[in-house]
Amino acid sequence: MTELEKGQQTDSDGTGAEEKISAVVAAYELRLDEIAELIARVRHEINNPLTGVLGQAQLLLREDLSETARKRATTIEGLAIRLRDIVGKLRDVQKTLKGTLPQKESAAEPVKETTPLSSSATTDSFD
Repeated sequence: MTELEKGQQTDSDGTGAEEKISAVVAAYELRLDEIAELIARVRHEINNPLTGVLGQAQLLLREDLSETARKRATTIEGLAIRLRDIVGKLRDVQKTLKGTLPQKESAAEPVKETTPLSSSATTDSFD
């Protein structure tokens, strides 16, 4: 039996039901706070090296490269931008869990994008 089901059970006179429900709600709120903190740590751990990868790919694209090397650097840049956008969406999830951003707004909020240095950021595979 889950904590919620336990909280829904009442004595014959109804005493204690509200306290049980309040305890269950408090436990779930604590768990959501823990999840939000985990998301913050994951975002930080991904975003820091990702910023370096994206920056290095963009610096590389400023150099004279062979067609194959340029294509590979463009792919790296495109994938890094894609990951950066996913990390940005995790921020919205974190804010929703913390109660600072309604979930409805989270889905509609546009993700800020940067213009890739390459002419087209692709994810083509190479032979």
